[in-house]
Amino acid sequence: MGEDERLDEELAVERLNAALELQLRSALQYSLIAESLEGIEVPALSGILTEYGDSELADARRLIEKIVSLGGTPTTTVAELRVIRDPAEAMGWLIECETEALDSLQAAIEPTGRDARSEALEHLLEHLIMRKQSQIDLLTRAGART
Repeated sequence: MGEDERLDEELAVERLNAALELQLRSALQYSLIAESLEGIEVPALSGILTEYGDSELADARRLIEKIVSLGGTPTTTVAELRVIRDPAEAMGWLIECETEALDSLQAAIEPTGRDARSEALEHLLEHLIMRKQSQIDLLTRAGART
């Protein structure tokens, strides 16, 4: 197997840590917004956003596990958080955050190669991307109604 077909561990750790910083924000941001919203939409959105926060935290743990498995140290930095009470503004901010996180997860795929460990990492990242995109789709629909 050629060198370009192997996992670039150093670059993978760097990209995974960049994604982790945004992933940690996602977990906290969903929780902050779920409990800070005001208005008639709160009962419908709060439970969904809380579930999303829980899923984001589980995904953060998966990223941490991969970083450590590759010999790296997970970041403790968390991207910017906001308290937003207006549902429409909150949906817009969450979409912005999640889109940035999606791009970061996508960028973390690039240093993977064709060996089994690389394929497993790529598959994990694709799973996280798929779940997060589903959330963005719902947030987009919810934002259109608020």
